[in-house]
Amino acid sequence: MSRASRIFTLTPELRDMLRKDAAAHKYHHGHALILSGGAGRSGAARLAARGALRIGAGLVTLAVPSDAMAEVASQVTAIMLREAGTLAALEALLEDPRLNALCVGPGYGHGALEAAKLDAVLQAARKTVLDADALTLLAGDRALMARLHPSCVMTPHAGEFARVFPDLAVNLNDGGNARVEAVRAAAQRAGCVVLLKGPETLVASPDGAVTTHPAAPDGSLAWLATAGSGDVLAGVIVGLMARAISPRMAANIGVWLHGQAARRFGPGLIAEDLPETLPAVFRELGL
Repeated sequence: MSRASRIFTLTPELRDMLRKDAAAHKYHHGHALILSGGAGRSGAARLAARGALRIGAGLVTLAVPSDAMAEVASQVTAIMLREAGTLAALEALLEDPRLNALCVGPGYGHGALEAAKLDAVLQAARKTVLDADALTLLAGDRALMARLHPSCVMTPHAGEFARVFPDLAVNLNDGGNARVEAVRAAAQRAGCVVLLKGPETLVASPDGAVTTHPAAPDGSLAWLATAGSGDVLAGVIVGLMARAISPRMAANIGVWLHGQAARRFGPGLIAEDLPETLPAVFRELGL
């Protein structure tokens, strides 16, 4: 018998996870590492990094191919960057255990080198967000899929879901419980959290639990349908995981905050506005 999904609510206990202890310092709030694409393709990773920083990760670093270092350096300040143009450079970076949450996919690319780097990230077995190009790489490589572990969060939209789980995607258009069951089956197969983005967003975990973030009948979330919005969400989730929040809770809280920022900003929203609106959302929450 299938289990019903439940609608997500930010309870007082979950809200309190977002607070920062007055006696804490940045190293108490984790260090997120986000892999960037090459020259001309770093914008998505920079959006993710900004989301991770705004959500409260203590430190955020971009791992950048050598040909994009100048491009990225000219665009970031509080976000740090490290050169990681080769597999060896990335592996050396991953030797630092303080990098406790990783994000791969936004603007990343999907060549052989990117696949090898993704393999290294998955072998590190840390909390990891897999988005965009990382999902394309997973779809074409059974060995990479086998590397998935319970600390991963996959964040596909419907098209990406269809590439990774083609047999399950046939049920997405049926809506209702069929859509819920498809995402539940995907999470159980992958052995990790699967977050299906859309007007109604679903978050499923390997134990079969599914949480629903309903569509907004008033259209208040319509402006999230803009380039880069999902990259910011990936960054928000990895930032929450850096702060020691579990993958499932980070995915759910991240989706909720992402939506609240969109509602707070309103029409005209672009992806860059989402991280900058989070402080106003936090004030409304009394943080």
